[in-house]
Amino acid sequence: MTSSTTVDQITQRRRGVGLIAHDPALSAGGYTLIAPQTADGNVYLIDMQGTVVHQWKMPLRAGRHAVILPNGNMGYNGSHPDSPERYAPWSMWHGGDFSEVTPQGEVVWHFEDPGHHHDARWLDNGNLLYAACELVPAGFADRVKGGTAHHPDEPMWGDVIREVNRAGEQVWEWRAWEHLDPSKHPIHPGFGRYHWPLVNGLDVDGEGRVLMSLRTTAGIVAVDKASGEVKLHIPPSVVSHQHAPVALPNGNILAFDNGNFRSGAHVPFSRVVEIDPATQAVVWSYADEMVNAFFTAFMGNAQRLHNGNTHITESATGRLFEVTPAGEVVWEYILPWFAEYPDEAARKTGPGRLNSVFQTHRYQASQLPWLQR
Repeated sequence: MTSSTTVDQITQRRRGVGLIAHDPALSAGGYTLIAPQTADGNVYLIDMQGTVVHQWKMPLRAGRHAVILPNGNMGYNGSHPDSPERYAPWSMWHGGDFSEVTPQGEVVWHFEDPGHHHDARWLDNGNLLYAACELVPAGFADRVKGGTAHHPDEPMWGDVIREVNRAGEQVWEWRAWEHLDPSKHPIHPGFGRYHWPLVNGLDVDGEGRVLMSLRTTAGIVAVDKASGEVKLHIPPSVVSHQHAPVALPNGNILAFDNGNFRSGAHVPFSRVVEIDPATQAVVWSYADEMVNAFFTAFMGNAQRLHNGNTHITESATGRLFEVTPAGEVVWEYILPWFAEYPDEAARKTGPGRLNSVFQTHRYQASQLPWLQR
């Protein structure tokens, strides 16, 4: 039997890429910023038709994601070339090389922390809030329950949340093992024990508390910056190994609920949830009517748009879509950029030609005054 030379062997691309659907009357419109994980540092700004209207070429591939800052520049989270390997998926998960870049490509601010992983937030005051990790103190790992079987000598890394100012000076730091009770945050048996609790998403709510998404234990916490105390814990009974908690203007929290090991579900599925932190009730959610048609086991985010719609990133498949409050899909786009990870360590845990993306964000034209339209 000879191999096919006419059939595209990338399943996701074979199903269709680019603009899939668009209802201009119901969509919020705007422009979407995309920093694919395997696009060699290319960052794309597309319009609602899927046309690339602006592009940056960064010297490092995306470690995580890119955003447009209030001044119109791009905040970019690149994969630090000298971040030492900590465990198997580390080269997929870390960023650590941050740049603020003008639309013309000039780097006007740069900061490095090779210990960074997953999320970061460019704050309104110009500071950068991000997740890093360090080895937990001796004996602490014995207090953390759950997780898959591991070698007794396998190290455990714990989360350290840091904030730096424009001078690169650290102005705040929070260590998970100093404030989280490990008995209340066991690792799910489906995850390894090399990283606890794996903070994969950050935001700051209206009270100034830092929201943190705990991946391997499931749940979202809100931390008081002055004391470091946990003031809110949305438990695994509400969310399942989620990403990207976002504080909404109404005080609620929007989150991408991945659904790994979802209790009571016979198939895995993802959803987007809006949670009232006062009652911990889900007050709005989106899931596909055939629930397993919308699922990404890793990454993902959601963004509430100016007209009440929600922009959603189904990361593993490079699928971006917009839904109305009633859950009607009014725009859908599939990333057309496929490639393997350039480094062998990442390819081992993320094999194949991928179009995955950590997070994407939608912007109105008024937020892009430099864009030639």
